Amino acid sequence: MSESKRFSGKTIMVTGAAGDIGAATAIRFAREGASVALLDIADMSGVLEKVKSAGAVHAAAYQCDVTNWEKVEKTVAQAVKDFSRIDMLFNNAGYQGLFDMTHRYPVEDFAKVMNINVIGVFHVLRAVSVHMAEAGGGAVVNTASMAGVDGPPNMLAYGTSKFAVIGITKTASKDLAPFNIRVNAISPAFMGPGFMWQRQVDLQAEVGSQYFDSDPKVVAQQMIDQVPLRRYGNIDEIPGTVAYLMSDDASYVTGVNIQVSGGI
Repeated sequence: MSESKRFSGKTIMVTGAAGDIGAATAIRFAREGASVALLDIADMSGVLEKVKSAGAVHAAAYQCDVTNWEKVEKTVAQAVKDFSRIDMLFNNAGYQGLFDMTHRYPVEDFAKVMNINVIGVFHVLRAVSVHMAEAGGGAVVNTASMAGVDGPPNMLAYGTSKFAVIGITKTASKDLAPFNIRVNAISPAFMGPGFMWQRQVDLQAEVGSQYFDSDPKVVAQQMIDQVPLRRYGNIDEIPGTVAYLMSDDASYVTGVNIQVSGGI
C-alpha cells in the first residue's frame, strides 16, 4: 500500500469538523484513503463535500452537541452502525472563550468553556472508546493547546481547559492501553492567518493588561515575537502531525502531547 493511502479501510471520526483544524484534518485523511465521520454542532455541508471530493470512500456528517451525553452516545452508536467501526478519533471540538483577567473573568463563560472543552472531550472519548475496545483497538488524538502548557495571560478558562485535556490524555492512555487503544494529544500554538488569529489579537488588545499593547498591530507582533521561528503556524501544518500519531509509525506512542508550536 502506498503511503498516500495508508488509512485505506479505516474510519476516522473528526469532532469540531466545521472548524478550520477539523476540516483540514478530515480532508487530509480522506486523501489518504480513510472513510470520514464528521461531527459538529454547526453546519458541515461544505466540509462534507470537500471530504468527498478529496477521495473519501465513505463520508457522513452528524450534527451533535458534545456537551450532551445522551446525544453523543446515540450519535457515536449511529456512526459505528453506518461505518461498521471507528478506528481513529480526532477529538477536536472546542471553544476558545473570552479574554479577561482572572478577577474579572465571566463566571458563565468559564463554565461554558469547561463544558465544551473538558466535559465534551470526555463524552466523545468515553463513547468512542467503548466501541474501540470491543473492536480490538484504535487510536485517539485529542486537541489540547499551548495554552494548556504555558498558561497564557487573560485566557484563564481556555488555558485551564487545555491543561485538563492533557491530563485526560495521560490518564486515558494508561486506562485504555490494555485494550490496544492509543491516546495522544497535540498542542497547537498561534495559528493563522484567519478569524481565530485576528480574534486573539483583538481581544488581547482590548483587555488592557501589562502583557500586551492596546494596538492590535503591536499585539500581533508581540505574539509572533514569542515564537522562536518568528511566525504563526498554518492550519495545514496540523493534519500531518495528527496523521503521524494515528499511523503505524506511531504504533508504540501513547500518552504523548506534541507541541505544534514553532518552538514555543
